[in-house]
Amino acid sequence: MLELPVWFEVGSLVVLGLILLIDLLLVVRRPHEPSMKEAGLWVAFYVGLALVFAGAMFYFTGPEYGGQFVAGWVTEYSLSIDNLFVFIIIMARFSVPRKYQQEVLMVGIIIALILRGIFILLGAIVIEQFSWVFYIFGAFLLWTAWKQAQDEGEDEEDKENPLIARIRKIIPMSEKFDEGKLRTTVNGKRVFTPMLIVFVTIGLTDLLFAVDSIPAIFGLTQSPFIVFTANLFALMGLRQLYFLLGGLMNRLIYLKHALSFILAFIGVKLVLHAMHVNELPFINGGQHIEWAPEIPTFVSLAVIVGTIIVAVIASLLSSKAKEAHIDERLVDDERKTHNAAD
Repeated sequence: MLELPVWFEVGSLVVLGLILLIDLLLVVRRPHEPSMKEAGLWVAFYVGLALVFAGAMFYFTGPEYGGQFVAGWVTEYSLSIDNLFVFIIIMARFSVPRKYQQEVLMVGIIIALILRGIFILLGAIVIEQFSWVFYIFGAFLLWTAWKQAQDEGEDEEDKENPLIARIRKIIPMSEKFDEGKLRTTVNGKRVFTPMLIVFVTIGLTDLLFAVDSIPAIFGLTQSPFIVFTANLFALMGLRQLYFLLGGLMNRLIYLKHALSFILAFIGVKLVLHAMHVNELPFINGGQHIEWAPEIPTFVSLAVIVGTIIVAVIASLLSSKAKEAHIDERLVDDERKTHNAAD
């Protein structure tokens, strides 16, 4: 297998870093709630950018690395949709003005990239030194898949994070937002606004999701560069996807089941890989288990994409999803009526 050229890795990270910086400056200088058209164009831009990058991977390193990136990106992007459910709840809970939600999401994504970068580096070092960690990753993903399939996730978001509650007690904080500012003046004293809590909550939430997604993508590739860029592209389009899919999220009722299946599939793939490279003395005498099949990258990609497509189509055709859509429209009508009365 060809190695990724150093110039390609460095050049890619520099270009992507500049794109993120420009995106951040645009959000900070012009805070607003994007229209469906604007959000759709940005999502299309980032998806197109990811596909261009995948094409470059195929061209410079061959189909194996290119396929690993596409499989990793699709997996991370689909798992990131779970983040959107929680982000919507966080924004509603802290009553973040719609105008400044883009800024919150952008800062949260940058925090997430930094934390995930550290996580990926540590994971790559552990994997390189201890091949048996694949057994742990595989078992963890299988357990996570089972828990996600069982968990309805209705009450979990209502519980206040103890760390967030402690921050409120320690750090002087205003009761209300001051536009998109992190600090404001109250009674002549400089204090933080609730925006600080929102930033911390978004960052910590994404780190918790990374506990599942990082082992999952390491089941598809062992290249830290591919793992990081797949996460980068998944998170880059997440902010716009938040505004584009807003009302559609509750209609994708089978998505959690699809994500559970994907996590379970990758968990099995990891266990099989661990058996194939086995070095544990109490398993097969410390010898590699040659009969354990290695699932090819393109098979993984087909399973992941196929599962998501089936889940989305089944969700949109479901009568439950249609009822949820009707309920959403009724709630929106009531909200509009209430606002008009005020």
